[in-house]
Amino acid sequence: MNVQKILLIIFLAFLPLVIFAANSNSTNFQVTDGGFSPSGYSSSPSFQLNSAVSQISIGPSASSNLNLKSGWLYFPVVSTPVVSATAGDSQVALSWTPAIGLLGWTVGGYSIGWSAVSGGPYTLISSDTSTNYTKTSLANSTPYYFVIKVKDGLGNFISTSTEVSATPVATVVTPPGGGGGSGGGGGGGGSTPPSAGGKVTFRGRAYPMSDVTLLRDGQFVAKTKSGPDANFEISVSDLGAGQYNFGINAVDILGNQSLTQTFPVTLTSSAGTSVGGIFIAPSIAVDKLEVKKGDNLAIFGRTVPSSEIVIAVNSENEIFAKTASDKSGAYLYNLDTVPLEFGDHTAKSKSAVKGEISPFGQSVAFKVGTQNILKQASAKPKCPAKGDLNGDCKVNLTDFSIAAYWYKRSISASFKPTEKEKLSGDGKVDLVDFSIIAYYWTG
Repeated sequence: MNVQKILLIIFLAFLPLVIFAANSNSTNFQVTDGGFSPSGYSSSPSFQLNSAVSQISIGPSASSNLNLKSGWLYFPVVSTPVVSATAGDSQVALSWTPAIGLLGWTVGGYSIGWSAVSGGPYTLISSDTSTNYTKTSLANSTPYYFVIKVKDGLGNFISTSTEVSATPVATVVTPPGGGGGSGGGGGGGGSTPPSAGGKVTFRGRAYPMSDVTLLRDGQFVAKTKSGPDANFEISVSDLGAGQYNFGINAVDILGNQSLTQTFPVTLTSSAGTSVGGIFIAPSIAVDKLEVKKGDNLAIFGRTVPSSEIVIAVNSENEIFAKTASDKSGAYLYNLDTVPLEFGDHTAKSKSAVKGEISPFGQSVAFKVGTQNILKQASAKPKCPAKGDLNGDCKVNLTDFSIAAYWYKRSISASFKPTEKEKLSGDGKVDLVDFSIIAYYWTG
């Protein structure tokens, strides 16, 4: 072998392998963009490492407690924290939902970024795995902006929350009334409490041009329309100091309502608070009540435009399928029912876009049988007579959480009509009311 051939072999051996995405088709499936892009952390003045961080499964296997999906690359993902900012006197208290890493990513801690300018640049404060932090020594009446950055076990940033803001407000102290000292004028008849002026703002993603509803303690507060990009902002003002239980849901253009996501908020008088990073789960529907085994079932709904959808189908071996939403936020997946056993099944979906992942939405039911029965548009279902505290014609964990909030507390004036109509009507929330919720439970 001559010298040129040896040099050529050495050159090819060290040539980086780059795999490009491509579409693969057959008569019964399509793989869209099936390649993977290099990623990883490496640098040197003399070399470059192109690597793919993933997990590959080869060959089917199953046991009583393990189910291995095979034949695909599973890439590590991490959820995005949902942040709440509560203003106080010269300070802002932050709390957030924990980030969850899957398939290789472990959350090692958080960094809190703060700035007096929206969008940053942010000053970073390192933190451990705690999901709350209070930034002190801030100027009152000045808005501040915050993000939470998620770190992996090596200290690399792997996720960043949506920005939230809050404006610290000085504590108002009203001197007691009463007579003055020598030569003083007569005192007033007591102190006047500061007027309620607190405001809570919610920001996030729903469906394009959808109705987004804000509930407070299970009662309607406000409604807004999301934009063509599915982003929304909705707020409530003139709130006094106290604890509130807010809920947000959305209805798509087909009339399908999302699950209600709840957000407990503690408010100090006259303070401004915002909750960002809200990601409403996709709506979902099917085209058949019963599908003949072997035929396709259309699963469709609405979510954020150009996002990735994961559909989970409840079966003897749970099935996961992927599709994408179009520019209008609509998605459609034709499920092949050959792998499904006869009987009742459910499907639910979640969405991911720009590193943010929604929770799974509500489930839709269907049956695999020996015939196709199309799902016809029907009249609005009859709502449960009791227990439905948020008015969505269901009695589930959302209603339970609303009742739990008022358990052994003095209920507010706004919640009293709901308690009277939907619970025992005795002016309080106790074990009798939870038994009513359990009786009318729909799930």
